[in-house]
Amino acid sequence: MANIAVKRIKREFKEVIKSEEVAGGAIKLELVNESWTELKGEIVGPTDTPYDGGRFILEIKVPDTYPFNPPKIRFMTKIWHPNVSSVTGAICLDILKDQWAAALTLRTVLLSIQALLSAGEPDDPQDAVVAKQYKENYQLFQMTARHWTNVYAGGPNVITEFNNKVQRIVDMGIDEHRARVALSTFDWQIERATENLFS
Repeated sequence: MANIAVKRIKREFKEVIKSEEVAGGAIKLELVNESWTELKGEIVGPTDTPYDGGRFILEIKVPDTYPFNPPKIRFMTKIWHPNVSSVTGAICLDILKDQWAAALTLRTVLLSIQALLSAGEPDDPQDAVVAKQYKENYQLFQMTARHWTNVYAGGPNVITEFNNKVQRIVDMGIDEHRARVALSTFDWQIERATENLFS
């Protein structure tokens, strides 16, 4: 890996470790396999959002051309958000694409991703299904996002009604995650979700 990238990452790693956000437990960064090109990030869901109380793990791959090109980042923790793929964890965020600047750091990127959780952009979605729900039934979107945060990120909000519906479909022999995706996609209507799963 290019020396310039390694030096820069080492410096930024220290910056994150010393930051007030780390002290407050809002963000975290660690090395994977002692490599400076593969990192694991963690962000805490912002308060007053459906992600509140959840801990979200991010995979961070840093290219040799860093800091001139952005790191490749995706959510490892499943999340229901219009700008994150509910399937792959890919993130739609301008600074990770065409608005990247060499002055940005891993700390600012983690904080930007955290800020994205506070303010979704459904008009520039990564996940069209989530964006549609966000725009057409915001309250249901919030409940679904809270449910996913509880199940996948350890968030505190248990939505018993949703858990019961998932269980009903699991009892029909469908994998739990597939059942949850189908229900989330079809606005928690069991009939439509099962129709889709068994068609």
